[in-house]
Amino acid sequence: MFNVFKKCRHGMMLYNKNDIYIGRSFELYGEFSQGEIKVFEQFVLAGDTVVEVGANIGAHTLRLAQIVGPRGRVYAFEPQRIVFQTLCANMALNSITNVLCFEQGVASEAGELRGAPIEYGQAGNFGGVELVSIASSGEGFPAEFTEKVPIVTLDGVLSDVKRVRLLKIDVEGMELDVLKGGAELIRRTRPFLYLENDRPEKAQALVDYLRSLDYQLYWHYPPLYNPQNFQGNPENVFPGILSINVLGVPAECPAKIQGFPRVESAIHPVFLQGK
Repeated sequence: MFNVFKKCRHGMMLYNKNDIYIGRSFELYGEFSQGEIKVFEQFVLAGDTVVEVGANIGAHTLRLAQIVGPRGRVYAFEPQRIVFQTLCANMALNSITNVLCFEQGVASEAGELRGAPIEYGQAGNFGGVELVSIASSGEGFPAEFTEKVPIVTLDGVLSDVKRVRLLKIDVEGMELDVLKGGAELIRRTRPFLYLENDRPEKAQALVDYLRSLDYQLYWHYPPLYNPQNFQGNPENVFPGILSINVLGVPAECPAKIQGFPRVESAIHPVFLQGK
């Protein structure tokens, strides 16, 4: 048995005790990456629509669903089958009815996702799994890639969605691919963007594309450990570990963004320091 559940900051959470970051955070602190949630709470409102690509077990999905309330909607995409099942379980455990969960990958064109077998019964970073994207061109898959998941585009799945307040993307290096497949959605709804940008080799292309969409860009790098965590645990088992994300604000948005450094260089200073 690798799944356990407990009362956490935002409700009941089922998590894999073998997950070295997300699961361990819930186990020790009763929360995960609360610093990111605090950002969402500043501009996501009741009645809003949120799109979350790479929802994992719903650590952020649950709180986003609570913020937008019964008149709002959250579209949550998670391609890992076992992780997707946990995502659905967490929505059910908390009687959440305004979240639509999709066992799908998201990219720039439709096709399939295949991933190598994952042993969820052993220690691992199940929020950092990279999947191989192969468009539906008839090409063969390596034999070791056994899990097959449909891959969709945001423009295809959400073509009827008229308003999006936040588009959150955390897909282990495929962020640009997701953006390109949602270009029309972004143009039509002009959401806030919040996405991971922690890969130096992909950072320039990602930042350039975001700027081409006419967005103002800001760094956000919350530490994994929160001293004010739900369980009041004073021990930091994640010293020096932080997320490196970019907050994108539509250029036409009148909001004044304070406390977030502007993205001047595509490479975050953390990388330049060799950390």
